[in-house]
Amino acid sequence: MSENIIGISALFHDSACCLIQNGVLIAAAQEERFTRIKNDSSLPVNSFAYCLSAGGITVLDVDIIAYYEMPKLKFERQIASGYDVNNTLYKKKLNPQRICYEIKEFLGYDGPIDFHTHHMSHIASAYMFSGFSESAVMVNDAVGEWATTSYAYANGSSIEIKKQINFPDSLGLFYSAITGYLGFKVNSGEYKVMGLAPYGTPKYVNLLRNLITSRNDGTYTLNQIYFDYINGKKMYSPKMEELFGMPARKPESELTSFHIDLANSLQVIINEIILKNAKFIYSITKSKNLCLAGGVALNCVANRYLRENGPFKHIFIQPASGDAGAALGAAALTYANFNKNKYRRLQLENVYLGKEYDDAHIKRLLDSANFIYTFFEDENLLTKKTAELLSNGFVVGWYQGRMEFGPRALGNRSILADPRNAEMRDTINLMVKKRESFRPFAPAVLAEKMTIHFDIKDESPFMLNTCDVISPLKLPAITHVDNSARVQTVSSNQNPLFYKLIYEFDKLTGCPIILNTSFNIRGEPIVECPENAIDCFINTDIDHLVIGYYHISRNQNRDNIERFKAILNNLRPYAGQEQSDLYTFI
Repeated sequence: MSENIIGISALFHDSACCLIQNGVLIAAAQEERFTRIKNDSSLPVNSFAYCLSAGGITVLDVDIIAYYEMPKLKFERQIASGYDVNNTLYKKKLNPQRICYEIKEFLGYDGPIDFHTHHMSHIASAYMFSGFSESAVMVNDAVGEWATTSYAYANGSSIEIKKQINFPDSLGLFYSAITGYLGFKVNSGEYKVMGLAPYGTPKYVNLLRNLITSRNDGTYTLNQIYFDYINGKKMYSPKMEELFGMPARKPESELTSFHIDLANSLQVIINEIILKNAKFIYSITKSKNLCLAGGVALNCVANRYLRENGPFKHIFIQPASGDAGAALGAAALTYANFNKNKYRRLQLENVYLGKEYDDAHIKRLLDSANFIYTFFEDENLLTKKTAELLSNGFVVGWYQGRMEFGPRALGNRSILADPRNAEMRDTINLMVKKRESFRPFAPAVLAEKMTIHFDIKDESPFMLNTCDVISPLKLPAITHVDNSARVQTVSSNQNPLFYKLIYEFDKLTGCPIILNTSFNIRGEPIVECPENAIDCFINTDIDHLVIGYYHISRNQNRDNIERFKAILNNLRPYAGQEQSDLYTFI
């Protein structure tokens, strides 16, 4: 008899679902990929259905659902923040019984639900998938129920939280407030601020110290006169604008040297605090290992600073560090509670945990749209032809296998290009991704050749660290303005097909590196199904689409593309979201 544990994160942001079956992580997916709503917070109905299908089970086979937070504790914080439970705008969202009702009503599940605190779910999502037998654990995010920063020590199946910082003091909200002030959307534009930072200088570090005070005991305090997120309409207060002597930047307006220097100064402050906090957890655990989770752990620059200056020998970062990954942690905690006598670590070897579509599905779709295509008989022909296209300067949409779990495209839902082409960065940013020109792209490199081209010691399969580019090759398309790159190392055991493609590109060009960015346009989630991939292909200037073992050329299909574009644009469920000035707390 199989044991089926479903993990769920929902009703805040980045809703997700996973399945642990007999102690093995079988499937995990974010709801946004199916609904096409960026950062979708709704109950993960589609992800749940996918997980059941991947496990070969029905809802009647689910033994227990693990939920990633405590609704009643969260409700206490929301009420303490001043939200009116009787306000019709908030009444549904503020109901702590909502999740139980929706799980029964929308998932058709009427069994037991195991609730875990938000930060314990984050802690478990990192430690229990790290492969470490013991580790210090640090979580930094916006807010859970009350906790915003947690320090823990884990050994075997035992996890002990040593210290916590509570709302309204929050490193995540501090970063999001500056993100909003800089005119980017909070809870999704933070990575843009990180990408902008290297263009500036730390002119405003001392001014930023007025906003936050950090201490050697792992605590920090936000000066609340500069913030208005507790129950206001913006993340920042007018006092912040007074402090900097500049009004907040309007979205999509010009980026000045002030904005760029402020982004740089913010990164300096974040680096300092993350390092200080890591030294604190080391001082009370003396562990050589550190696990990181929470949304702040997606700051690759801070991760690098910590690796280079911190006391830890080994660092594992949960690839889906945000709330989506907390679904994994909740499920792992429930698994551990149910299996104390046979507990084992659930090491995360890859994140190819999403849905896969076979070539028959793809063929039916292409034939229905009268696309002219080529079918490759084997992966040798597939990878050699794709490598040739890349070496000839074409941009390729690459859609293969199971979808990645987490925010990074790691070679299955990717847009690929030649990193040696100096024009490629602007081409993809402006004509393909339709995003800001300052945004960098990541390199995917053969793991065995990583040290020749990048100043990196350990493999980085999840694209969560930056390092200096030291390659003898000129790689302008993936080298950021500060000579850094956010590297993905690719090994043959983790992703054999993507590895073979880069290997073939290396044989052709002497360059074991490919530019890899996520297969989506600005404001939309990464593509999930073949229909999404074709939609993105025809609405951008991607030259070629390699989808499964099929190849579609834009030049050969211009008439079909225009016809198909008109049909799809009438059917698309998502056309962008309004700019938000406030982090969603309810």
